[in-house]
Amino acid sequence: MLSDRGFPNPLWYEAPSSRKLAPLAKMAVAKGADLIFLWGGDGTIQRCVDVIAGEAVTLAILPAGTANLLAMNLGIPNDLEAAVDVGLTGDRRRLDVGVMNGKRFNVMAGVGFDALAMRNADDKLKQHIGRLAYVWTGAEATQMKYRRIQIKVDKKPWFDGEATCVLLGQMGSVAGGIVVFPDAQPDDGQLEIGVVTAENAMEWIRVLARIVVGKAENSPLAQMTRGRRVDIALSRPTVYELDGGARKAKKRLRATIEPGAIEVRVPRAVPQ
Repeated sequence: MLSDRGFPNPLWYEAPSSRKLAPLAKMAVAKGADLIFLWGGDGTIQRCVDVIAGEAVTLAILPAGTANLLAMNLGIPNDLEAAVDVGLTGDRRRLDVGVMNGKRFNVMAGVGFDALAMRNADDKLKQHIGRLAYVWTGAEATQMKYRRIQIKVDKKPWFDGEATCVLLGQMGSVAGGIVVFPDAQPDDGQLEIGVVTAENAMEWIRVLARIVVGKAENSPLAQMTRGRRVDIALSRPTVYELDGGARKAKKRLRATIEPGAIEVRVPRAVPQ
């Protein structure tokens, strides 16, 4: 496709897993690439952005994962040929990235319930049943017990109590086009913050029902705010995730926003 569009000899790097892509992305930048196509899912993109954000390079997204949340939020098509054309001729948009415990993320980070679901939805399960893997592991994660969680937003106490999930959003929508943070903008210099106190399957169904109809903030089991810095202290080590990739359990987490850290090709705006 690139050859047909006038680029017959691009730098080309392949890796057996997303965890091995970071040094290849850095190598592409070092060799002078000014446009990098990232072909993979949200985890692939997260690991590359983590090491090349802030560089003088534009990113083009070729969605090839299970959820492709970054592409969905930016309106980038799943069709490979159409995505290539967006990468070559689309508008340039500068976006913020979130940073949690020193690692960047593009869409969302979470602690507790959602991280357990992501961790348990391993590659083998996703290959067999696709997005349904998250439904399966999400049902299992509803059995997670409360943690005592203390949260400061912009250095001020915001939440202190028992909860099962903390979610930080750089963008608003998750799988299936469900909007968790309706006011989220990827270039406003703010992180969206939510905490959920649901502890069993029925309570999670109540929360998810509110989310589906766009009224998550009205749920008695959820609280929301926004800010530039989030400090989270948990009563015991709890797994967390960055753009769907599970990380080792921690008791303390800090998240911040890095404004305008990446430039991404997006579909051209329709003239008004």
